[in-house]
Amino acid sequence: MRRPATLIFAGLALAGLAKGGLSIAESGYLGADVASRSEALSYAAQAAPEAPRTPPAPAALPVAAPAETACEMPEEMLAALTRERELVTEQQAELEQRGSEIELASEQLAAETARLGELKSDLEALLAKVAAAQTSDVDRLVALYRNMKPKEAALIMDDLDIEVSVMVLGTMAERDAAPILAKLSPVRARAISQIILERSKLPGDQRLEGIQLN
Repeated sequence: MRRPATLIFAGLALAGLAKGGLSIAESGYLGADVASRSEALSYAAQAAPEAPRTPPAPAALPVAAPAETACEMPEEMLAALTRERELVTEQQAELEQRGSEIELASEQLAAETARLGELKSDLEALLAKVAAAQTSDVDRLVALYRNMKPKEAALIMDDLDIEVSVMVLGTMAERDAAPILAKLSPVRARAISQIILERSKLPGDQRLEGIQLN
């Protein structure tokens, strides 16, 4: 009975050894196969052209936070509006100041115009008095020469200023001036007659130069 058991154990041991030998053989074969495959892959890797390297992606630009932009925009707009209001206020103040200056200048101009108007009225009144006095004096002088004898009046007028002689004889009536003119020296009478004639013309047509007085 012990011998069959021994044989059984011996058979099991041989079977285990055989199985172990197969496992070792398979392990060796698998290892050789793996090694050959590794060498093939290495050779293929060396033989294959190097693939182009992909450039690195550019760094992303920083993006401002929407909340900050939203906060900055109202502040900038508020500052711009404030400045615009200040400019409008300054311009309005300047316009008001200019308006005041213009109003003051207008008042001064009106006062000066009124003063000049008064001066003009006074001057016109004074000139009227002078003209009236001159007319009165001329009328008195004319009356004096008219009441003289023609010979006596002519004797005085021969030595009198030519302008006075022309004024007196030009103011007299023709019937009073003719006898006096007839008694004057021929040169004097001719000069007075020519001056009276030229005075009746327009200023541009008068020819008073070259008149012989003596």
